[in-house]
Amino acid sequence: MEARRVAAAAEGLGLHPSPVAPARLASRRPPLWSDLLSYAALVLGTLVMFGPVLWVVVSSFKVPSELYRVPATFLPEQWVFSNYTDALRQFPFVRYLANSVFVTLAATAVTLAINSMAAFALSKYRFPGRDFLFLFMLSTLMVPLQVIMIPIYLVVARLGMIDTLWGIVIPPAATPTGVFLLRQYMLTIPDELLDAARIDGAGEWRIYRQIMLPLTRPALAVLAIFSIMWRWNDYLWPLIVISSDRNFTLQLGLARFQGQLVTDWNYVLAMTVLSILPITLVFAFLQRYLVSGIATTGLKG
Repeated sequence: MEARRVAAAAEGLGLHPSPVAPARLASRRPPLWSDLLSYAALVLGTLVMFGPVLWVVVSSFKVPSELYRVPATFLPEQWVFSNYTDALRQFPFVRYLANSVFVTLAATAVTLAINSMAAFALSKYRFPGRDFLFLFMLSTLMVPLQVIMIPIYLVVARLGMIDTLWGIVIPPAATPTGVFLLRQYMLTIPDELLDAARIDGAGEWRIYRQIMLPLTRPALAVLAIFSIMWRWNDYLWPLIVISSDRNFTLQLGLARFQGQLVTDWNYVLAMTVLSILPITLVFAFLQRYLVSGIATTGLKG
């Protein structure tokens, strides 16, 4: 069929394709064994990456004695669903979950607002030192948190946010990665669109809110996914800021739960499964935005 379409198109243009052309087209098709090897490599890579996660999920239904068995068994001999109910009685999962949800949503909202405004200024305004400021901001990616941890803690303490959830939300709100991602996407939006809005009398805030944000929705979705994963899995900074049990996030609660019940790994695994379930669902529903946003970012600039 493909050879026929090529021949018909050539005849329509007044050309006379060589009879060798269909054979050349057929020879360019990848062989079947190449496709099979590609799919086999993808399946193997998937198993390697998700194998530990699958083992945690399956092991959360095992009895403690089976977890320590040598050689280890993958599927449990007896599926024990009471691991979840018994762990929930000893672990304040709902309270820690509410704290993690608040921190994740609040930090993501603040991150999107601050980073989008910074990206708008660095992509659509021309002022002295703009490129130097952008490069200086990107250079901060090479500075690890351990280096600036004490100065940030002192600032948070001066603001009175120690042992509060806002002490987790505010410090990492502005991220160079988010500014870079949004700036590169905003560079693909024509400047003439903004100039037309200014001619019609639109102010800068209205241009940002009603033009730039809707057009930058794919990149904002990508940054939102990254921010949700960062904040949900964050452990070091909440460990430094939070000291009271009522403000613990899920990661801090799991660490304390593991310390209290060292031998009951079946309970720890059950709570681990419940803690990774929300972020897994978020990624499953928003992965199409992740692919499309990254694919269209950085086309200009």
